[in-house]
Amino acid sequence: ADSYETVTVLFSDLVGFTGLSQKLSPEKLVILLNEIFSRFDRMAERYSLEKIKTIGDSYMVIGGAPTKSVNHTERIIKLALSMLEIAKEVTQIYQIDISIRIGIHLGPVVAGIIGEKKFAYDLWGDTVNIASRMESHGIPDAIQVSEIVYLATSNLFNYQKRDPIEIKGKGKMQTYILTLNSN
Repeated sequence: ADSYETVTVLFSDLVGFTGLSQKLSPEKLVILLNEIFSRFDRMAERYSLEKIKTIGDSYMVIGGAPTKSVNHTERIIKLALSMLEIAKEVTQIYQIDISIRIGIHLGPVVAGIIGEKKFAYDLWGDTVNIASRMESHGIPDAIQVSEIVYLATSNLFNYQKRDPIEIKGKGKMQTYILTLNSN
């Protein structure tokens, strides 16, 4: 595993997935998830970002590792905006209401492959935990970012400041919602 000073981490999650999984057969659910995640994968590749994994209805992607790069935070935000559009498109195609929550944070991580079986590139560190909390404490069909992401990109995108939110293990944190007229 290698250390990286600055990596941008994005988590997304389908809102109401449990209810959706009760309405659809397992086969239809997998077809739907495959449609969404395949489109996310193509966009991540377009922006030269690294998909880390999917867990159920969650999707994790990073910028800045394993290949160090510039402007990865900007590219992650552009991916996030595309992900919201993809959710709208898939909603229209399948006539199923799909909402996603997206959270983004940046900072240091350790990344690599560990263990002895089923090798998978993964990330560890507080940055990953905070990115996950940005998603889980976010709101449907919105992109919530940490203050450090806001400071790094406020000259490129428009944000709305939220009231500070309680983040497990961190206390109150200032977060921002990317306004959708940012592109």
